[in-house]
Amino acid sequence: MTLGDLRPAERPTMYFIGVTTGSSAIHRVFAAWRPLLGLEDVDLVGVDIPVGAEPEAYRRVVEHLRDDPLSRGALVTTHKLDLYAACRGLLRRVDDDAARLHEVSALVARDGRIDGLALDTITSKLSLHAIVPRLAGRDVLVMGAGGAALALCDYFAHRAADEAPGRVVVTDIAEDRLAAIAAATEGGDGEITWRMHHLGHGEAHDALLADLAPGALVVNATGMGKDRPGSPLSDAAVFPRGAYVWDFNYRGELGFLRRARARAEADGLTIEDGWRYFVHGWTRVIDAVFDLDIPTSGPGFERLYTAALEVR
Repeated sequence: MTLGDLRPAERPTMYFIGVTTGSSAIHRVFAAWRPLLGLEDVDLVGVDIPVGAEPEAYRRVVEHLRDDPLSRGALVTTHKLDLYAACRGLLRRVDDDAARLHEVSALVARDGRIDGLALDTITSKLSLHAIVPRLAGRDVLVMGAGGAALALCDYFAHRAADEAPGRVVVTDIAEDRLAAIAAATEGGDGEITWRMHHLGHGEAHDALLADLAPGALVVNATGMGKDRPGSPLSDAAVFPRGAYVWDFNYRGELGFLRRARARAEADGLTIEDGWRYFVHGWTRVIDAVFDLDIPTSGPGFERLYTAALEVR
């Protein structure tokens, strides 16, 4: 739905605040999860907000969540930073990660009040450990500096400990987003070399890719291939030998993933799309909204992951 379609909920409802929520797999996945999580009477409703919307758009959604008795919370994609900037004054409290990163990935409504949480640092860690067997000392290229990239870099800087990468290159077309990552990682692991790289519109990352050491981690966090067309790489891009390639996207035209898959055999690549990140992200937010104590590993998590795969 759009902002104009917001109405009081008729039964307990969780929202999904994004750009093109109608095409997300979460609608099928949530239906499969309902009986497993005891949420048979809960609705999931997507709310589409265009990229770069005015602050009032975000405030309208947050006020609806706060004031509607049956609206229980929301997952936020794409708009994490902008929603925090527009709505901090409407939130009763935010967790430590949200306050430090100035982003919100989950909204939890309780008794006419609403709290903001930043859970992507947890999601990043859980997903990363399933992709890269050992991160320590590796080069990392993070293409895009939005909320998910900010959380990933915060994990590198403050929580990876003896698993911290050696060098992290972060790119974006917006200098203020790069500055936000520089600020968030300041005072973190001193062994990491950070490089913020400002790119012009349409500029490819091929040269930065070529500068990475073998076995590097390459992350597409730009939204290109999902919310926006195109890819951060040209068709001539060559990955470092033995690289781990991670696209935060799992749906859309997925040009970045297509290029990586075309080079997989020649470059010895390990490739991961955004599906596991998607499952961890949603289960963490659902857990926060409904206080369900959902596990992050083991048989309980694997049941949810398998159920999601079956309807993907």
